[in-house]
Amino acid sequence: MRRRLAAALAWLWRYAVAALVLRASRRRTGYRERELPASPRAETLTAALLFAACLAGLAFVAIYAFDDANTQLLGLSIAVALGLIAAALILAAAAVVPQETLEEERPRFADPEQEEAPVEDSAFALREGIDGVTRRRLLGAAGAAAGVGLGAAALVPLASLGPAVGNRLAASPWKDGVRLVEENGMPVKADDLAVGSFLTAFAEGADKEGLATSLAVVRVRPEELELPEERADWAPEGILAFSKICTHAQCAVSLFRYPLFAERSPGPALVCPCHYSTFNVLDGGERIFGPAVRPLPQLPLRIEDGALVAAGPLSGAVGASWGRVREEG
Repeated sequence: MRRRLAAALAWLWRYAVAALVLRASRRRTGYRERELPASPRAETLTAALLFAACLAGLAFVAIYAFDDANTQLLGLSIAVALGLIAAALILAAAAVVPQETLEEERPRFADPEQEEAPVEDSAFALREGIDGVTRRRLLGAAGAAAGVGLGAAALVPLASLGPAVGNRLAASPWKDGVRLVEENGMPVKADDLAVGSFLTAFAEGADKEGLATSLAVVRVRPEELELPEERADWAPEGILAFSKICTHAQCAVSLFRYPLFAERSPGPALVCPCHYSTFNVLDGGERIFGPAVRPLPQLPLRIEDGALVAAGPLSGAVGASWGRVREEG
């Protein structure tokens, strides 16, 4: 009697353990994936986003080549390119990549024929996944285009590194014989400038918004000048002209300091009000204070019929080093 009872309890124990193991194995072997049929519309939209990202990257290149001082547009174009690529990837993951919902149950007893069936089903499901993308060539071309646009945007700024590299496409309008004019187009007369005065001048006939067009024109007493020997005749009657674009961050140099008590104050200088780079006008625009590292380019002048005229090109490249050619010497 005791033996029968022990055998019955052992059989019940084995049955309970087997049932628990089978239930746990069913939970482990089940997997879920979303069912998603092919969507040509989503594929077309994904490709359009990638092509748009390519255009935004190329826009960055164009802005850098023709208007690199506009940092707002540069930042906006690269941000749009990255945002479009992110949107394309999100859309592709959500609506383009095909997936399938399956629930697999493992049989209670191993059967070689039944074990091979899931493998075949899985291979069939993989083939269906590949076939679900109906516009693979379009998506591949769009992805390559986005890579080209973004890659160009990443590589083009390297053109600003090193001397004689990254020469600007926009040339300076200043050359021998170009007259200095005011904003209204009237010629700048030497008599219009008193000692200690400051005015903004432009190259006659040039675009006033051009980076190299605007000048800061000042007048000091001729005996104060300490110009290098090669620039001895660049400041007739003490009148000097410098690029109005600061060599630090390409802000407008719009302040002129001309102290009345030189023995107690620093000498005459042009000052950028944004970051306080200061340039000595007496010795040819050398930096004396602030974050700028290059002098202000100076324009040689002469007086013709009372009007100021350029006697040659600017002494150096206009703007910051990161936006133009770095010059040595």
